[in-house]
Amino acid sequence: MISADHISRRYEHFLAVDGVSFNIGQGEIVGLLGHNGAGKTTIMKMITGYLEPSHGSITIDGRNIAEDPLLVQKHLGYLPENLPVYADMCVADYLDYCAELRGVSELDRPSAVNNAIRETELTEKALDLINTLSRGYLQRVGVAQAILHQPRFLVMDEPTNGLDPSQTQHMRDLIRRMAQKATVILSTHILQEVEAVCDRVMILRNGRLAIDEKLEQLQQSSRLLLNTDAPLERVNPALENLDCVSSAVAAPPHQEGRLLLPLVGSGLEDFDQAANQVIRALVAADIPVYGLMPERRNLETVFREANELREKVPYAA
Repeated sequence: MISADHISRRYEHFLAVDGVSFNIGQGEIVGLLGHNGAGKTTIMKMITGYLEPSHGSITIDGRNIAEDPLLVQKHLGYLPENLPVYADMCVADYLDYCAELRGVSELDRPSAVNNAIRETELTEKALDLINTLSRGYLQRVGVAQAILHQPRFLVMDEPTNGLDPSQTQHMRDLIRRMAQKATVILSTHILQEVEAVCDRVMILRNGRLAIDEKLEQLQQSSRLLLNTDAPLERVNPALENLDCVSSAVAAPPHQEGRLLLPLVGSGLEDFDQAANQVIRALVAADIPVYGLMPERRNLETVFREANELREKVPYAA
């Protein structure tokens, strides 16, 4: 398990991470999202021991990484955003060198290197110099060095950066296979990647954790989206006798001009019946209804809402 307890990181007068806490269990694939400067890379560097928190602590398998970094890092693989590769080495030699640094025994090293090359589809480039590789192959070398010692914790910053669609699909498959034995944290700007491979999402806003939720739960909605030009002052009195919805509220800015109707009680159990009751009540009150549908939520919607919040507080669906 990876556990962060109110971690903060300050760079002189800039607070990059502000009191973030979370627990990540074995086998989870967690997507870490946020705009540039939200604190994603700083958190990943603190998890790997590259940076120390200014406040708070991080434990991995019960060990404080600040107190025993080498022991923790033996079981941790890290793909940084900027790959630390030696351009004048060939791929196989570089991975052998990384395996040695990781403490892989000389006897096991050839097998570890061969497995990493095979997993990342680098066989045809194994003897090529790193400075001759394309951006996509460089990325695969970075992934290979992160997984060659079969880590139990894998931290990946933009793992599909520079990959074509075929390579991206292979990377997704590799991450899923790694998650059978490892805990995976990945950061990316591509929301589709998170939806494709992650089962949990953490969204950072201004250095604080705005959302920490299972992806499946985030995508579920218990609200109806009403398209009408009637104001709230007319809509809510028309709905006050219904036991399937609570008071309507204005939709987020990206859905300007619409109203959200949170479902309650029987409405949660029978979505269609609740919509039928709402329409009947609005028509009876002579309120125009231009559309009424279940709110559609995807990760892009959730991400947008998290960054439209004025107050930096935990998200509630």
